[in-house]
Amino acid sequence: MKQINNIQIAFKSILFLISIFMVSASCAQERPITHDPVVAKQGDTYYLFCTGPGITRFISKDLKTWKQAAPVFAEYPEWALDVAPGFNGHIWAPDISFHNNTYYLYYSVSAFGKNTSAIGVTTNKTLNPTDENYKWEDQGIVIQSVPNRDLWNAIDPNLIFDENNTPWLSFGSFWSGLKMVKLNSDLKSIAQPEEWHTIARRDRDSDLEDDEPGNAALEGPFIFKKGDYYYQFLSWDFCCRGENSTYKVVVGRSKKVTGPYVDKEGKELNKGGGTLIIEGDKNWYGAGHNSAYTFDGKDYIFFHGYDANDKGLPKLRVAEIAWDAELWPVLGNELD
Repeated sequence: MKQINNIQIAFKSILFLISIFMVSASCAQERPITHDPVVAKQGDTYYLFCTGPGITRFISKDLKTWKQAAPVFAEYPEWALDVAPGFNGHIWAPDISFHNNTYYLYYSVSAFGKNTSAIGVTTNKTLNPTDENYKWEDQGIVIQSVPNRDLWNAIDPNLIFDENNTPWLSFGSFWSGLKMVKLNSDLKSIAQPEEWHTIARRDRDSDLEDDEPGNAALEGPFIFKKGDYYYQFLSWDFCCRGENSTYKVVVGRSKKVTGPYVDKEGKELNKGGGTLIIEGDKNWYGAGHNSAYTFDGKDYIFFHGYDANDKGLPKLRVAEIAWDAELWPVLGNELD
């Protein structure tokens, strides 16, 4: 049995390396194929990380033309198969932050439609692959969800610091909603005593088994601080279905990082609220799983959409964020 397992692991590793080669052998693209994009800027260069084999990377000087680079992981983390049997190296929904002269890249390992999941973190001193100090060092699991133990799913991480510089990690999809937990200052572990919050949820059918994701379709929290408010962006409905994708982005805000977050009508996000800011149209079947940043004095939102003019392929979209008179975000000019 052990020999069979070793053969299976070796075969999956070969497939993983082949997939890395295939996704790395691409030229500069204006709308690269992308799922769940996050971005950091170092110097004059933007570095984009997204779902893919080993965590897919793109590099740009102008946010418009992107060149694919080698993935973060040449080999997937050793602990991944223990968390999600059958894991093939396809790592989900990363999140990039810079703190105390170190880059922290959170990421998700999971089986699709199950909460056999974990959020890990890897660190680096630089994002520039030509720098002699460039080296990703995996720090292991931060949070793990287990079927029939947890009614939440440890995927889609996002790190935010509050006004006291306390780190919080938001995450989650489906089940009982999106969660937030306080981290230790090392950014690698849950603070003690534990402090948890539900920051968004939708109604879930009551007759479902605990190991079923259910129909409360929400995921991908991203919290962006602007002025006096923390804005929580999140995605509703269904991704990853090509022309049948119904993904969209809604938002709520709070003056406390832990909430409660409310939408423009005053409805709490943890009671099903959310103000729509991005949805599908004739050119995009659906659009969602965003991140948001301020670069050089401008606020930007990054997300992926399912291209109605190209077989529903998921592609990168970047737009400026505009703000209405009541300081609610609206989609601004899109970068082409």
